[in-house]
Amino acid sequence: MDLLTPESLGILFAVGLLAGFVDSIAGGGGLLTIPALLAAGLSPAEALATGKLQSSFGSLSATIKFVRRGEVNPGAMRTMILCTFVGAGAGATLVQMLDPSFLRDVIPILLIGIAIYLLLSPKAGDVDAHQRIGEHAFALSIGTGIGFYDGFFGPGTGTFFAIAFVSLLGHNLRRATAHTKVLNLTSNVASLLFFIIGGHVLWTIGLLMGVGQYIGAQLGAHMVIRNGARVVRPMLVVASVVITAKLVWSDEHNILRELFAAAVAWIA
Repeated sequence: MDLLTPESLGILFAVGLLAGFVDSIAGGGGLLTIPALLAAGLSPAEALATGKLQSSFGSLSATIKFVRRGEVNPGAMRTMILCTFVGAGAGATLVQMLDPSFLRDVIPILLIGIAIYLLLSPKAGDVDAHQRIGEHAFALSIGTGIGFYDGFFGPGTGTFFAIAFVSLLGHNLRRATAHTKVLNLTSNVASLLFFIIGGHVLWTIGLLMGVGQYIGAQLGAHMVIRNGARVVRPMLVVASVVITAKLVWSDEHNILRELFAAAVAWIA
Protein backbone atom coordinates (compact mmCIF):
# COMPACT_ATOMS: atom_id res chain seq x y z
CA MET A 1 0.00 0.00 0.00
CA ASP A 2 1.23 3.48 -0.90
CA LEU A 3 1.00 5.36 2.39
CA LEU A 4 1.02 8.81 0.77
CA THR A 5 -1.98 8.41 -1.56
CA PRO A 6 -4.93 10.71 -0.78
CA GLU A 7 -7.06 7.68 0.07
CA SER A 8 -4.56 6.24 2.57
CA LEU A 9 -3.91 9.60 4.21
CA GLY A 10 -7.63 10.32 4.41
CA ILE A 11 -8.28 7.01 6.18
CA LEU A 12 -5.44 7.57 8.65
CA PHE A 13 -6.64 11.12 9.34
CA ALA A 14 -10.13 9.76 10.10
CA VAL A 15 -8.64 7.12 12.41
CA GLY A 16 -6.70 9.85 14.23
CA LEU A 17 -9.86 11.95 14.60
CA LEU A 18 -11.86 9.05 16.03
CA ALA A 19 -8.99 7.93 18.26
CA GLY A 20 -8.55 11.43 19.67
CA PHE A 21 -12.25 11.57 20.47
CA VAL A 22 -12.46 8.23 22.25
CA ASP A 23 -9.07 8.55 23.94
CA SER A 24 -10.02 11.83 25.61
CA ILE A 25 -13.15 10.21 27.02
CA ALA A 26 -12.11 6.78 28.25
CA GLY A 27 -8.60 6.11 26.95
CA GLY A 28 -7.64 3.40 24.50
CA GLY A 29 -7.28 5.42 21.31
CA GLY A 30 -4.15 3.42 20.57
CA LEU A 31 -6.39 0.39 20.13
CA LEU A 32 -7.46 2.08 16.91
CA THR A 33 -4.31 3.84 15.73
CA ILE A 34 -1.68 1.12 16.26
CA PRO A 35 -3.55 -1.61 14.34
CA ALA A 36 -4.44 0.91 11.62
CA LEU A 37 -0.79 1.94 11.20
CA LEU A 38 0.34 -1.69 11.15
CA ALA A 39 -2.38 -2.63 8.66
CA ALA A 40 -1.24 0.30 6.47
CA GLY A 41 2.19 -1.31 6.16
CA LEU A 42 4.34 0.33 8.85
CA SER A 43 6.83 -1.80 10.75
CA PRO A 44 6.05 -2.34 14.46
CA ALA A 45 8.69 0.19 15.53
CA GLU A 46 7.45 2.75 12.99
CA ALA A 47 3.83 2.20 14.05
CA LEU A 48 4.64 2.72 17.73
CA ALA A 49 6.85 5.75 17.05
CA THR A 50 4.44 7.44 14.63
CA GLY A 51 1.59 6.60 16.98
CA LYS A 52 3.33 8.53 19.74
CA LEU A 53 3.68 11.59 17.51
CA GLN A 54 0.02 11.72 16.55
CA SER A 55 -1.28 10.78 20.02
CA SER A 56 0.76 13.60 21.56
CA PHE A 57 -1.50 16.04 19.71
CA GLY A 58 -4.59 14.41 21.17
CA SER A 59 -3.35 14.30 24.75
CA LEU A 60 -2.14 17.91 24.47
CA SER A 61 -5.50 19.02 23.12
CA ALA A 62 -7.46 17.31 25.89
CA THR A 63 -5.06 18.52 28.59
CA ILE A 64 -5.42 22.12 27.45
CA LYS A 65 -9.21 21.79 27.53
CA PHE A 66 -9.26 20.31 31.03
CA VAL A 67 -6.76 22.83 32.43
CA ARG A 68 -8.67 25.78 31.01
CA ARG A 69 -11.89 24.49 32.55
CA GLY A 70 -10.24 24.06 35.97
CA GLU A 71 -10.57 20.27 36.02
CA VAL A 72 -6.86 19.64 36.76
CA ASN A 73 -3.76 21.49 38.00
CA PRO A 74 -0.57 20.02 36.43
CA GLY A 75 1.58 21.91 38.94
CA ALA A 76 0.21 19.74 41.75
CA MET A 77 1.20 16.59 39.83
CA ARG A 78 4.96 17.19 39.56
CA THR A 79 6.03 13.90 41.15
CA MET A 80 3.57 11.90 39.04
CA ILE A 81 4.75 13.67 35.89
CA LEU A 82 8.42 13.00 36.66
CA CYS A 83 7.89 9.29 37.40
CA THR A 84 5.73 8.84 34.32
CA PHE A 85 8.36 10.53 32.14
CA VAL A 86 11.13 8.25 33.44
CA GLY A 87 9.01 5.10 33.01
CA ALA A 88 7.94 6.00 29.48
CA GLY A 89 11.50 6.81 28.41
CA ALA A 90 12.69 3.44 29.70
CA GLY A 91 9.88 1.60 27.90
CA ALA A 92 10.51 3.38 24.59
CA THR A 93 14.22 2.60 24.84
CA LEU A 94 13.63 -1.09 25.51
CA VAL A 95 11.10 -1.64 22.73
CA GLN A 96 13.58 -0.38 20.12
CA MET A 97 16.04 -3.09 21.16
CA LEU A 98 13.65 -5.97 20.45
CA ASP A 99 13.39 -8.08 17.31
CA PRO A 100 10.61 -6.67 15.07
CA SER A 101 9.30 -10.18 14.41
CA PHE A 102 8.73 -10.59 18.15
CA LEU A 103 6.73 -7.36 18.22
CA ARG A 104 4.62 -8.41 15.24
CA ASP A 105 3.66 -11.59 17.07
CA VAL A 106 3.08 -10.10 20.50
CA ILE A 107 1.19 -6.91 19.52
CA PRO A 108 -2.03 -8.68 18.43
CA ILE A 109 -1.94 -10.79 21.60
CA LEU A 110 -1.62 -7.67 23.75
CA LEU A 111 -4.38 -5.91 21.82
CA ILE A 112 -6.81 -8.77 22.30
CA GLY A 113 -5.91 -9.03 25.99
CA ILE A 114 -6.55 -5.32 26.49
CA ALA A 115 -9.86 -5.51 24.63
CA ILE A 116 -10.99 -8.36 26.90
CA TYR A 117 -9.90 -6.38 29.95
CA LEU A 118 -11.86 -3.33 28.79
CA LEU A 119 -14.91 -5.50 28.22
CA LEU A 120 -14.80 -7.13 31.66
CA SER A 121 -13.49 -4.27 33.82
CA PRO A 122 -16.00 -2.63 36.18
CA LYS A 123 -17.30 0.84 35.40
CA ALA A 124 -15.82 3.72 37.34
CA GLY A 125 -17.98 5.76 39.66
CA ASP A 126 -19.40 9.24 39.25
CA VAL A 127 -18.42 10.51 42.72
CA ASP A 128 -15.12 10.64 44.63
CA ALA A 129 -14.44 7.54 46.72
CA HIS A 130 -11.98 6.50 49.43
CA GLN A 131 -8.26 7.14 48.75
CA ARG A 132 -6.24 3.95 49.29
CA ILE A 133 -2.62 5.11 48.81
CA GLY A 134 -0.66 8.36 49.00
CA GLU A 135 0.10 10.42 45.92
CA HIS A 136 3.87 9.79 46.12
CA ALA A 137 3.31 6.02 46.28
CA PHE A 138 0.90 6.37 43.36
CA ALA A 139 3.51 8.30 41.38
CA LEU A 140 6.26 5.73 41.98
CA SER A 141 4.13 2.66 41.29
CA ILE A 142 1.42 3.69 38.84
CA GLY A 143 3.18 6.63 37.18
CA THR A 144 6.39 4.69 36.56
CA GLY A 145 4.69 1.39 35.75
CA ILE A 146 2.01 2.58 33.35
CA GLY A 147 4.46 5.12 31.91
CA PHE A 148 6.81 2.23 31.10
CA TYR A 149 3.95 0.32 29.49
CA ASP A 150 3.03 3.35 27.38
CA GLY A 151 6.59 3.75 26.17
CA PHE A 152 6.88 0.05 25.41
CA PHE A 153 3.48 -0.48 23.78
CA GLY A 154 0.75 2.01 24.67
CA PRO A 155 -2.83 1.04 23.71
CA GLY A 156 -5.14 1.27 26.71
CA THR A 157 -2.79 3.50 28.72
CA GLY A 158 -5.42 6.18 29.30
CA THR A 159 -7.90 3.58 30.51
CA PHE A 160 -5.36 2.06 32.90
CA PHE A 161 -4.46 5.48 34.31
CA ALA A 162 -8.13 6.39 34.76
CA ILE A 163 -8.91 3.13 36.55
CA ALA A 164 -5.90 3.66 38.83
CA PHE A 165 -6.98 7.21 39.71
CA VAL A 166 -10.47 5.96 40.55
CA SER A 167 -9.53 2.80 42.45
CA LEU A 168 -6.41 4.02 44.29
CA LEU A 169 -6.84 7.79 44.73
CA GLY A 170 -10.63 7.78 44.90
CA HIS A 171 -11.22 10.24 42.04
CA ASN A 172 -14.58 10.36 40.29
CA LEU A 173 -14.50 9.45 36.61
CA ARG A 174 -14.47 13.00 35.25
CA ARG A 175 -11.65 14.07 37.57
CA ALA A 176 -9.73 10.86 36.84
CA THR A 177 -10.01 11.45 33.09
CA ALA A 178 -8.67 15.00 33.43
CA HIS A 179 -5.67 13.88 35.50
CA THR A 180 -5.10 10.96 33.15
CA LYS A 181 -4.64 13.30 30.19
CA VAL A 182 -1.76 15.10 31.95
CA LEU A 183 0.12 11.84 32.56
CA ASN A 184 -0.77 10.53 29.11
CA LEU A 185 0.71 13.68 27.57
CA THR A 186 3.84 13.19 29.67
CA SER A 187 4.33 9.57 28.59
CA ASN A 188 3.62 10.40 24.94
CA VAL A 189 6.19 13.20 24.85
CA ALA A 190 8.84 11.15 26.69
CA SER A 191 8.33 8.16 24.38
CA LEU A 192 8.33 10.36 21.30
CA LEU A 193 11.69 11.91 22.20
CA PHE A 194 13.34 8.49 22.39
CA PHE A 195 11.66 7.29 19.19
CA ILE A 196 12.87 10.42 17.38
CA ILE A 197 16.40 9.61 18.52
CA GLY A 198 15.91 6.08 17.16
CA GLY A 199 14.79 7.47 13.77
CA HIS A 200 11.49 5.55 13.59
CA VAL A 201 8.96 8.41 13.25
CA LEU A 202 7.16 8.89 9.91
CA TRP A 203 6.51 12.62 10.13
CA THR A 204 4.01 13.18 7.31
CA ILE A 205 1.64 10.50 8.57
CA GLY A 206 2.15 11.36 12.23
CA LEU A 207 1.49 15.08 11.77
CA LEU A 208 -1.58 14.52 9.60
CA MET A 209 -3.08 12.08 12.10
CA GLY A 210 -2.06 14.50 14.85
CA VAL A 211 -4.33 17.18 13.40
CA GLY A 212 -7.19 14.69 13.49
CA GLN A 213 -6.25 13.72 17.05
CA TYR A 214 -6.28 17.35 18.19
CA ILE A 215 -9.74 18.01 16.78
CA GLY A 216 -11.17 14.75 18.07
CA ALA A 217 -9.71 15.24 21.55
CA GLN A 218 -11.26 18.71 21.83
CA LEU A 219 -14.67 17.25 21.04
CA GLY A 220 -14.21 14.31 23.41
CA ALA A 221 -12.95 16.44 26.32
CA HIS A 222 -15.97 18.73 25.87
CA MET A 223 -18.25 15.70 26.16
CA VAL A 224 -16.49 14.52 29.33
CA ILE A 225 -16.86 17.94 30.95
CA ARG A 226 -20.55 18.09 30.07
CA ASN A 227 -21.72 14.50 30.46
CA GLY A 228 -19.06 12.29 32.02
CA ALA A 229 -17.41 9.34 30.27
CA ARG A 230 -19.90 6.53 29.70
CA VAL A 231 -20.24 5.93 25.97
CA VAL A 232 -17.00 4.65 24.44
CA ARG A 233 -16.02 1.27 25.93
CA PRO A 234 -18.21 -1.01 23.75
CA MET A 235 -17.05 0.77 20.59
CA LEU A 236 -13.42 0.40 21.64
CA VAL A 237 -13.79 -3.32 22.25
CA VAL A 238 -15.51 -4.01 18.93
CA ALA A 239 -13.16 -1.81 16.90
CA SER A 240 -10.00 -3.25 18.46
CA VAL A 241 -11.10 -6.84 17.91
CA VAL A 242 -12.13 -6.23 14.29
CA ILE A 243 -8.96 -4.35 13.34
CA THR A 244 -6.72 -6.81 15.19
CA ALA A 245 -8.42 -9.72 13.44
CA LYS A 246 -7.65 -8.07 10.09
CA LEU A 247 -4.01 -7.63 11.12
CA VAL A 248 -3.70 -11.24 12.30
CA TRP A 249 -5.21 -12.75 9.16
CA SER A 250 -3.16 -10.56 6.82
CA ASP A 251 0.08 -11.96 8.27
CA GLU A 252 0.43 -15.64 7.36
CA HIS A 253 3.18 -16.13 9.93
CA ASN A 254 1.33 -14.56 12.84
CA ILE A 255 1.38 -16.77 15.92
CA LEU A 256 -2.34 -16.31 16.65
CA ARG A 257 -3.26 -17.44 13.14
CA GLU A 258 -0.96 -20.44 13.42
CA LEU A 259 -2.44 -21.41 16.80
CA PHE A 260 -5.98 -21.09 15.46
CA ALA A 261 -5.15 -23.18 12.38
CA ALA A 262 -3.54 -25.82 14.58
CA ALA A 263 -6.61 -25.94 16.82
CA VAL A 264 -8.95 -26.36 13.83
CA ALA A 265 -6.75 -29.12 12.43
CA TRP A 266 -6.73 -30.92 15.78
CA ILE A 267 -10.52 -30.73 16.09
CA ALA A 268 -10.97 -31.97 12.53
